[in-house]
Amino acid sequence: MGGKNKQRTKGNVRPSSSGRAAAALTREGGVIPGFVGFDTTVTSELSYVPAVHGADEIDNLVDADFRLVLRKLSKRDIVTRLKAVQDFGSMCQERDAEEVKGVLPYWPRIYCKISVDHDRRIREATQQAFEQLVLKVRRSMAPFLKSLMGHWILSQCDTYTPAASAACQAFQAAFSPTKQPEALSFCKDDILNVLQDILLKETADTLSDPQSVTEEERESKYVRMLTSSLLGVKRLLSLLLQSDRTALEERLAHLLNSGKFWKYSKHKTPQVRGAFFEMMCALCEFTPELVQAEAARLCPAVLLSIEDTDPVVLPPVWEAVLHVVSTIPDCWTHVNAKKGFLPKLWALLKEGGKGMAKALHPNLMPLLSKLPQQVTDPTLDFYTTFFSSVIQGLSSERAATSPSESAVIVTSVVECLRFCILHNTEDEEQKNIQTMLISQQLLPLLEKALGNPSLQNGPLFLLITEMLVSWEKKAGLHSEEEAIESRDVFQVLLADVWEGLGLLFMRYADNEDAEPQALEGVATLLQVMRYPEKVKRNVQKKKSVKICFSKPENNGTNGVEGEGVENPGQTMSELENEKAFGSLQTQHFEDVVCQLAQLCLVHVNEKKSERHLVFLSLLLQSFHTPRVFTTLVELEDKTAGKQRDEVTMKNPAMQFLMERVVVWLAEKGRRDTEHLVEMVFSSLYCSSQQETTRILNHITMMDLQWRIILQIIQKACTDPETLMSCHAWLKGSVLGEQLLGLTEELCKVGGSPPRSTSSTSNHSWTLISLVLSQHHNNGPVIGEVYMEKILERLHATLSETKSLSDAGDMEPLLCFICDVVSTFFSSVQDCLLHLSAEELLLTVFQLTAQDQTHTNMSDLLLDKLRKVCVAGVQSLVQHSECEFKEDGFLHSAALWVTKQLLTISLDIKSLQVLIVAVQSLVETILSFCDKDSPLLIQFFTQLTPSQTEWTRIRRALPPQWIKTPLLSGRHRGVCEKPSMEIWKFRPSVRPPAHLCACALLGSVAQTVAFTPSDKKEAECASHLPNLKYTVSELLYALQWCKEIEDVPAHHSLLTDSGLLEGLQSQVPMKDLLGTLYSRSVEDGGLWSLTLENYIHTNNLAATHSATLRKLYGSADSLFPVSQSKLSTLQVLSPTMTKEDRETLVALATAGIINWQENDNVYGCLAVLLCCLKANLHIEDEVVQAILATVMEWRSSSKEDWFLFGSDLSKATAEQLNLAVEMMRFLSWLVTNCPRVLGGSQWDFLLCSMLAWLETASENVNSLWNPWVQLFVCENAAVIVKLNQFFTSSLDMREKLPSELIGEWTDFFVEGIYNLLFPLPVNIIDAFTEPDDPVFPMAVLQSVGAALTYVPVQQLKQNSLPPRFIADQKTNLPEPLQTLLNTFCPLLLFKARPLQITVYHVLEKVMPQLPECDGEGDNNKSDDDSDEPCLSPPASLMAILTTCEELCDSILAGVQVGEFAVVQPLSVEYSCILGYLLAWKLLLTFFKSSPSHLRAHYAQFLRRSCSLNKLLLHLFKLMPENPIYPGQGPETKETKTFFTESQSLAVHNSESVEWELPHLACSVYYSTVQDLPAMVRLWWNSQEKRVSAAVEKFTIKYVSPVLSAQEISSVQSSTQMFESMTVKARSAAREVIATYSVDEIFIELVIQLPQNCPLGSISVESGRRVGVAVQQWRNWMLQLSTYLTHQNGSIMEGLALWKNNVDKRFEGIEDCMICFSVIHGSNYSLPKKGCRTCKKKFHSACLYKWFTSSNKSTCPLCRETFF
Repeated sequence: MGGKNKQRTKGNVRPSSSGRAAAALTREGGVIPGFVGFDTTVTSELSYVPAVHGADEIDNLVDADFRLVLRKLSKRDIVTRLKAVQDFGSMCQERDAEEVKGVLPYWPRIYCKISVDHDRRIREATQQAFEQLVLKVRRSMAPFLKSLMGHWILSQCDTYTPAASAACQAFQAAFSPTKQPEALSFCKDDILNVLQDILLKETADTLSDPQSVTEEERESKYVRMLTSSLLGVKRLLSLLLQSDRTALEERLAHLLNSGKFWKYSKHKTPQVRGAFFEMMCALCEFTPELVQAEAARLCPAVLLSIEDTDPVVLPPVWEAVLHVVSTIPDCWTHVNAKKGFLPKLWALLKEGGKGMAKALHPNLMPLLSKLPQQVTDPTLDFYTTFFSSVIQGLSSERAATSPSESAVIVTSVVECLRFCILHNTEDEEQKNIQTMLISQQLLPLLEKALGNPSLQNGPLFLLITEMLVSWEKKAGLHSEEEAIESRDVFQVLLADVWEGLGLLFMRYADNEDAEPQALEGVATLLQVMRYPEKVKRNVQKKKSVKICFSKPENNGTNGVEGEGVENPGQTMSELENEKAFGSLQTQHFEDVVCQLAQLCLVHVNEKKSERHLVFLSLLLQSFHTPRVFTTLVELEDKTAGKQRDEVTMKNPAMQFLMERVVVWLAEKGRRDTEHLVEMVFSSLYCSSQQETTRILNHITMMDLQWRIILQIIQKACTDPETLMSCHAWLKGSVLGEQLLGLTEELCKVGGSPPRSTSSTSNHSWTLISLVLSQHHNNGPVIGEVYMEKILERLHATLSETKSLSDAGDMEPLLCFICDVVSTFFSSVQDCLLHLSAEELLLTVFQLTAQDQTHTNMSDLLLDKLRKVCVAGVQSLVQHSECEFKEDGFLHSAALWVTKQLLTISLDIKSLQVLIVAVQSLVETILSFCDKDSPLLIQFFTQLTPSQTEWTRIRRALPPQWIKTPLLSGRHRGVCEKPSMEIWKFRPSVRPPAHLCACALLGSVAQTVAFTPSDKKEAECASHLPNLKYTVSELLYALQWCKEIEDVPAHHSLLTDSGLLEGLQSQVPMKDLLGTLYSRSVEDGGLWSLTLENYIHTNNLAATHSATLRKLYGSADSLFPVSQSKLSTLQVLSPTMTKEDRETLVALATAGIINWQENDNVYGCLAVLLCCLKANLHIEDEVVQAILATVMEWRSSSKEDWFLFGSDLSKATAEQLNLAVEMMRFLSWLVTNCPRVLGGSQWDFLLCSMLAWLETASENVNSLWNPWVQLFVCENAAVIVKLNQFFTSSLDMREKLPSELIGEWTDFFVEGIYNLLFPLPVNIIDAFTEPDDPVFPMAVLQSVGAALTYVPVQQLKQNSLPPRFIADQKTNLPEPLQTLLNTFCPLLLFKARPLQITVYHVLEKVMPQLPECDGEGDNNKSDDDSDEPCLSPPASLMAILTTCEELCDSILAGVQVGEFAVVQPLSVEYSCILGYLLAWKLLLTFFKSSPSHLRAHYAQFLRRSCSLNKLLLHLFKLMPENPIYPGQGPETKETKTFFTESQSLAVHNSESVEWELPHLACSVYYSTVQDLPAMVRLWWNSQEKRVSAAVEKFTIKYVSPVLSAQEISSVQSSTQMFESMTVKARSAAREVIATYSVDEIFIELVIQLPQNCPLGSISVESGRRVGVAVQQWRNWMLQLSTYLTHQNGSIMEGLALWKNNVDKRFEGIEDCMICFSVIHGSNYSLPKKGCRTCKKKFHSACLYKWFTSSNKSTCPLCRETFF
């Protein structure tokens, strides 16, 4: 295609390279080339598709798309061709007929090629496309038919069936059935030309191109074409009219004359041979004259090929054989039957057709009927050989293993026998043949069958019976009309057969060691002979060749079919009707049976032969006739000669039963009794009902094994007639009492364990199960009284289990009871009408509804009990007509469940088990009832507690829920008698009764709501009563869980299964809202919060504001405010209209101003604040009036309302609430309305605030009380607001009273912080355990928020009690040291607000600390030590060391690079938080230190290895993907924890789960920013795995941010250098420094690495003027060293380098060790001089030189250094 890698566009109009070559040919030669493989020299028809210019007039006929597709059809690639054919088909379907007709001239050649393609998918697709073409063009196809039809017929005979059927479909679409012969007649010569060419001329190499097609493919195509051609001739002949066939005979004779054609009969491929013989059949059928002419070649070809047993070939060969012997009368003159045909036939038959019996044997009888005398002479020998061979074939391997093969052979044998015997009835010789066939073939075959189970199970016995019946009819035994002239012959024949059979049976039976299999075979044969119709119904009709005898014969199939039962025993009614069936009528039959029965009895009596007893039983099953029993009794009389009573004597069957069978049953040690039970019933068939009852009662009282009684009952219940005859016995007291006694024995719980292991026990349980579950005519089989008693006993046993502590020993017994009861419930229709059955079901339900750990039942037993329960409930619901009875099962179950919920404290597991059991019960009810069924509604009503009970269990809920909403300001409430014990309460592990009831009822309601229903959704509002109350209680319970916080298990119990979402949709929103509102107004408290949550969750304020307004009507309806109304008002105020809020403010203001007449000032103040919080505008005058009123309270007698200096432990919640509301009011004033405050008001406000703070600091021990906590929190909130106000914009402060700001800064700030500072320390002294429920965490939060505003000056002069530590080295002033010593240890306290507060306070003071070290450092001499090393603040380092050890143990199991997930606010969380905050403080300290001190601190950190540990910890705490949470997908730049700064708020932020990972990232960023050299050193020292993980993470997330910041800090730097300019290029991560002094000009390029700061910063030279190369290199090396080894920014490194160069120009020489004037880490000058060479060195360099070389000589002159 002109370059393989070029993109080829679809529909490309530029021709391919091959197309261009064709164009060149056209230009040069003027000939239009054809397709590949098309011969362009043929001019008879257009055989190409024009693909190039030069044939425009033809080109226009073919659409461009068609042209492209047709061109693709000649491609080599299979997929391309397949796609092209499919496209062609779809285009034919879609395009206009005219466009499609344009293709017709070119289609025949293409079709003839692709219809015989190698790929079968293409062949199939071609036919499908052809069908579309035919449907579109219709008659226009006619001119091209002749060129198409040959290959079309070939395709219809394709060896790939889908392709052939597609071609036939196309043919049928083209021509109707009447037109098909005409079309073929029109093209017959052309078709035969194609077929003859293939058969006679073509070879594998001429059909395919040997150069492009493999040999294997060529051969397979040739074989396929041959097969199709042979079948094509057959199809052509079958479709043509007779006249056309005659016309073709000459052409066909030419084909048959060819020697090559006849070789196909011996072709190596089976398909070809098979097709050849099929064609032979067609020739015989349609052109008999032609066949007659070619008989000499055709007969041997067919008749001598019968040994070809290939599955493809054998059926057509035998069809051809039958055609040949029928069509060519003298066929045997062309074949030697004796030498050629028959030996092959015998060999084939002896091998059972070599597995092809189904195809071969049905043809044998038609063949026999056509064989002439000359072939079969001598007849006797012929038949002997024939039948011996066929019967021998039964022993062949295939026939022995395949029942179907064996059945076909047997059928064939019997058919041929019947045929031969019927046709040999005349002369003496023929009678000899008959005798031979019976004695030498039939009887030996039967004898063989008696020992062979597969032959017994086959059709042999039935076929022989039918044959005998047929002979009886011919012998005139059935009716006189049917008698025929050869009656005597058949009577003799029958006598001979029965004589032979009798001897055969006797020989088997009269043998002590007779084979049981053979005896069973004899019995089976006799049974089939007795009842042939039964067997006939069970045998499937086999397909076989239909034959017609020369004389019409009635086969006795006129019996009535389709009646009777298929069980082996006969029913009473069948006995009367048996003569109507086609059974044998001859006397010989019953004689043989009587002889056999007598013989068996002799063997049983004399030799105790068990096998003969079984045989006798089988005989009596089929032959329970009076004559047989008489024979048996007579034999008994002869041997014993006993006297009997009169009744027994009348009935020989009874006589036999009582004297023989009963005795045999009673024998000890008899294991197998089924045949004896059968014998009992065989005898009872000949007895009356009274006799039956008497005998069965006698047997029951004989104390036989229970197994025998079970077998008798099972047998009695097999059919209605037997059941009727045994009815009196089954219902009688004899059996009932026996069964009751058995049940008692089985259910002995207390005594010995049941014999569950023995089979006896199993039979006993099966017996109980059977009598309970077997019903007849809607009643129990046994007496009802006895059934009730048995059920009561089983129930008693189950109840005893319930009371036992351990059901383990009872397990087998309980399993048996479960099985029995389950069968009873599932099989008995009205089983639950019995009271005992309902009680039993209740007990089973109770057992399934209890936790396994309490009942100690195994999973298996519990599973069985559940199934029993389901079966019982199903039975109850199905047949109780949906009545809910007072003492019925459902009523009792509901009462029991309610009792469990409300009075017993259930653990979560027990509750879940109970819920599952009730859900299962409801699901079972729903499977048979509608959702609005009264049964279900009454059950649900019974389950639901009454309003009184609801109130009781609601009040029993622990009251600690109030703490969280109170402190968060969501709720204003009081508590009656607050005591520390109440608040110390921890919630129980067991859910309260209220939660249990909600969970259960919710689950039941959800099960009902979400069971699929036939009704539409619109009608699916719940039918359950009072569901709105249930859902509101559920919402209440959820709110309680939410507020308590410590009960996630309880909360998940109510939320996990999607309860709430499902149930809310079942209750109208208005109903639920109304219920919640009314409860809130009545009770307030948690109901108000539930209402608020419901409004907020469903966004009702926005969507249903009118509905909310209707709840309260008008605002003044909520006045005067009670506690519950206040709670409701607080919830509703944000959703109220502006007018309603103004009304409320007016009412509240009036109440406050008229405080002397109003006893609820608190309520009015609270309502006012609720409205103000909702951003209501209020007039300044009103505010001033309210403030004046509040100030009036202070000055008048109501100062105690303010609680200044009070003991808060004695204050009530109401008093504390009032003070809190005043604080909230003042706080609101400062934030929203400071303009109304004059000097005196400010004084009042600030003094009150300070007085309250003093009160709070004196009452730390009372902070267990939530209202005292609230008091302190609101006070702290006022301080925060004041701080924010006084640090806000100047224009606001200008309007303030002149002296106010001075007073605030000089007096109030100091007063506030002197009181606030010690407060956190005092709190944690008073409350040492942060996990204690009374720990005032909220106070720490609020106080912490206030402490974050502390000014630095206040910190430096704090009034904390002095705290110092012995041996602590420090340069800090005492207040600062005290601050550090007091606050640093608090970083580890397990209270997040305190840790964050401490961090914020210390962060302010950190930058002040290095100054002190600097002062101390200046005092020291530089020569004091070789390696100066200052420590960061000791108290901070001490806490860091402690945290480090804790973090080591916490993170020990985590690898570097893995993310350790830490549970928020756990102990581990606190440790790691403290550790990271301490490092954050240390890095702040480090950053604010001057360069020379920073080197000392870095040295200290290096020695202590703290930084190394920190970095390892950080890589366990930073997430693998530090993406900032809460980003939408549309953000352009992904935010990470490195790009976003972290605000460590004191208040518990929403993102507390991300706090540690973010903090870890923040610390890592600060570390690489402030200590790059140390991080680089650490990274280089790590093992490969760690360093690779660190580098990968740093490059991906840190380096881009850090590089950008470094470059921007250079750009935005205000630092000016004399004689040096610095520029930055952000895109290239480069900094360019240019230094110029006098004529010297130096330019340096600093390049940041990609993995900054892990990689070294490279320094490259720019331009230089006036500097020697060596000096230049030294300076480059110095700058590179500074930037690599100093812990600072690029600007600091450049400043140091410039300083170094400046000193060099000032004349100070380099240190000859580091070649630098200024030392890289401690920034000192070279001071230590050698006395010999006078060179000076840095102290640190010399120290390193001496220690590394182990010498004390001068590095330059090698003299000893003094």
